Amino acid sequence: MAMNLRLDDDRTEALKKQADLEGRSMHAVVLRAVDDYLAQHAREAMIREVGIQEAAKWRELLERLK
Repeated sequence: MAMNLRLDDDRTEALKKQADLEGRSMHAVVLRAVDDYLAQHAREAMIREVGIQEAAKWRELLERLK
């Protein structure tokens, strides 16, 4: 699915400079940023879920330790 990304002039210039520094296209830099963002949030969601599961598993003990 295609989409348009509208950036203000300052962000466009910063993105262009970063892409030039890396020898990559602005498109490639944006794709990498999106991938990094999604991976980070997927890890956070997994950690949250494991925390909820472990808290439920140890709930009785945690209640006694209060």
